[in-house]
Amino acid sequence: MSPATLQDNPTVETFFNAVETETLALFEHLSFEFLEEFDVFAPAETGRTRDHEPPEMMRGFLHCYYKDIYGIRPVARELNNTVVWLSCGFDRPPSRDAVDRFLTDLEHVIDEIFDHLVEQAALRGLLDLTYSIDSTDVRTMPADQDASKCYDPTAEEYYYGYGCTIVSTGSKIPIAAEFTESKQAPEETAMRVTRDALAVDTPIWMLGDSAYDTLDWHDYLLTAGVVPIAPYNARNTDDPLDIEYRVEDRIKEHSKDVKLKQSTLDETYNCRTGVERTNDAVKDCGLGHVHARGRVHARAQVFLSLCLRLVIAITNYERGDNPGSTIITV
Repeated sequence: MSPATLQDNPTVETFFNAVETETLALFEHLSFEFLEEFDVFAPAETGRTRDHEPPEMMRGFLHCYYKDIYGIRPVARELNNTVVWLSCGFDRPPSRDAVDRFLTDLEHVIDEIFDHLVEQAALRGLLDLTYSIDSTDVRTMPADQDASKCYDPTAEEYYYGYGCTIVSTGSKIPIAAEFTESKQAPEETAMRVTRDALAVDTPIWMLGDSAYDTLDWHDYLLTAGVVPIAPYNARNTDDPLDIEYRVEDRIKEHSKDVKLKQSTLDETYNCRTGVERTNDAVKDCGLGHVHARGRVHARAQVFLSLCLRLVIAITNYERGDNPGSTIITV
């Protein structure tokens, strides 16, 4: 008997009402059936079929990450809880091998899954006209031989792990991201993530800290019709300009008619704290401390955390107009 049949059966309606958890709301407004379209989840050429379908496995991982449960063994153990595997749509609890296999396959398509969820957020109008870009630390276990000792200039301390550059908008909505070797990402990463963000939609403003005070970044955005605001870094030159933001100088190269008020730039730049709140929210979803070993597994966990943040944002939007709904606050 499938979970769908069970839920339609009045004899178990009381059971589901009794065991409904917060995470059940995460699956109420989003379908994960699109995962079945990916070739990586297709049956093996030998004819062997999967014991569990991708949508159920994805729901299982999202549930576990929401509950701060990471790693193959802990996830498999949680999904053997009767209430959990029924709530996630399984016919029976998955084995540890099934959990491991799904995560391994997921690594090949996690970017496309993230993009799909970003699209779902955009369709619901959750994006606004101000984008912010920032990098954050991704701390991992010393046993991860692919990770390295990195420096966090914000905290002024060293840590072991990787980094992640994120563009966010709206209410803590990540719309583009890239996994990096350390928090201090190279300029080419900033450019790539910026292009990915503009492929979703074109904002009016793009905000970044002084690390994004580069000519290429500013000129690319201005050419695209976006106003970049990043504090001018006078340390980059021996002959500093009398400006607060790089765009004050670059706008002269792109238009003689456009003028930006200092007060407008200051007021808009104050919105950059939104990306910091996004970083904190994604850390609460699993990015804060990666429990996977190896760069590939670590990257998959980071993007799963980003996906969970999007799912939560969409769920909160869908349930926000219902006074009787519980809003998930991550």
